[in-house]
Amino acid sequence: MTETFFGEVDLASVALWLFYIFFAALVIWIQRENMREGYPLEDDEGNPSSNSGMWPLPEDKTFKLPHGRGDVTVPSGQTPERADIPMKRVGPGNGYPLEPTGDPMLDGVGPASWAPRRDVPELDGHGHPKIVPMSAAEGFSVAAGRDPRGLPVVAGDGEIVGKIVDMWIDEPEQLVRYLELELDAKWGSGNRLLPMTFARIRSDRVSVHALYGKHFGTVPTIASPRQVTLLEEDKISGYYGGGKLYAGTRAEPKI
Repeated sequence: MTETFFGEVDLASVALWLFYIFFAALVIWIQRENMREGYPLEDDEGNPSSNSGMWPLPEDKTFKLPHGRGDVTVPSGQTPERADIPMKRVGPGNGYPLEPTGDPMLDGVGPASWAPRRDVPELDGHGHPKIVPMSAAEGFSVAAGRDPRGLPVVAGDGEIVGKIVDMWIDEPEQLVRYLELELDAKWGSGNRLLPMTFARIRSDRVSVHALYGKHFGTVPTIASPRQVTLLEEDKISGYYGGGKLYAGTRAEPKI
């Protein structure tokens, strides 16, 4: 009987060890890829983490964005995190909560926080801004329910701060995302966007429980009257969300 080229090698054992090596390499590769975004390389205060993981960061990977928006490189080319956030730790070690040191709604901390997203509008599949005012969109109208345009806006403290002058729609989704509010002179000047999820449309008014009258003048504004950017959306939604806790005395303890 002729001896085979592999002699007395245990092929089952070799196959098993190859599987072990492959599986270990796969786990290490997945773990490194997981560190491209959102991995806790910093502590709560932005300092380098004392334990960044067993494996080194992955090599940079560059993605080409659609609609001529250039490239993005991760992990080193990500948008820098917000720095010098006015908050302090209430205790000596990691895990203690942070508390704001200034006006949390204006500083964008806690429930009013926002992420440094790209300052460009979200686009649809054809490269056009998704969210636009209804006054600039052809073929859209209110098909059901109360049209809020012209209704007064009543804040959480009962103050009338202005009136609704337009609705901003997500054209591909055919949904209203924002109401556009024109402020009364008592509370400021210009227009502000009101996220639809924070508005309650009544028969004779639009109620906004999240903010009080004095807060509407400092709602983050938008640079263009015809589009809203990802960064502007995050700041606006964060401001209204922060009002649910920080407006008035809502953050105070209740007995």
